[in-house]
Amino acid sequence: MRAFIGMGLLGSNFVRALIRKGEQVNVWNRTAAKATALEADGAKAFANVADAVKGADIIHITLKDDASVNDVLNLAAPGFAPGVVIIDHTTTSAEGAIQRTQAWKEKGYTYLHAPVFMGPPNALESTGYMLVSGDQTVIGKLTPTLSAMTGKLINLGAEEGKAAGMKLMGNCFLVTFTAGLADTLTLAKALNIPVSDIAALFDLWNPGAMLPARLKRMTAGTYDKPSWELSMARKDTQLFLDSAAKGGTQLAIVPAIAAEMDRWIAKGHGNDDWTVIGKDSIS
Repeated sequence: MRAFIGMGLLGSNFVRALIRKGEQVNVWNRTAAKATALEADGAKAFANVADAVKGADIIHITLKDDASVNDVLNLAAPGFAPGVVIIDHTTTSAEGAIQRTQAWKEKGYTYLHAPVFMGPPNALESTGYMLVSGDQTVIGKLTPTLSAMTGKLINLGAEEGKAAGMKLMGNCFLVTFTAGLADTLTLAKALNIPVSDIAALFDLWNPGAMLPARLKRMTAGTYDKPSWELSMARKDTQLFLDSAAKGGTQLAIVPAIAAEMDRWIAKGHGNDDWTVIGKDSIS
């Protein structure tokens, strides 16, 4: 039997998927209604988290952050069966994942951090990506269980906390990508370009396809053979800002990018490839 702690959108769909595969699942959530709602799907809801985990071989967690994971696990601990496995899908700090792995091991339990690049539909359909790192013996034993929950289980090796770090890195990219897209839409609005035209452009020209080559160029460490000079990129960046202002709006993240470009130009890199602005991140 499994227990699942944290019945948000992701956790709830993980539970539904497990039940569809014939698993018996106990559930608990701070807001009890979210747990009891899953009884219609076949889960068994509990008001007390320690009662929810009693008899469970594996306990899954999908909570908010390090503090909530620590608090809820401490509350649940009186109900732990000897040798129970705790699998935490929460996005947390790498330090927190490392600390919990050691702390629960010292108490006789297995804790594995397994964050995901999965939305609620992925959790329900067992698609998307799940990350793990750390004790390879533990991961080897749990691979069949975890692989059944996701489209791709990515084992990042023996380093504790690496899965947490890689998850944060991925989310950082998603946040900045979305913020950049928001600025793109804001600029389009200022220029009276409809969203349908933007979508049509990206159907024909996919800038996402440039990511591997851009990453390779940025991390190569050489910037003296530019494909786009930093000074020219800065000129275009000013056009973004000016056009948005004339359209009566303001960009959110481009001003910070412009300031970073100015910093590198002041250091004498105006004629280098514009990817030089990422130099400090790799050195």
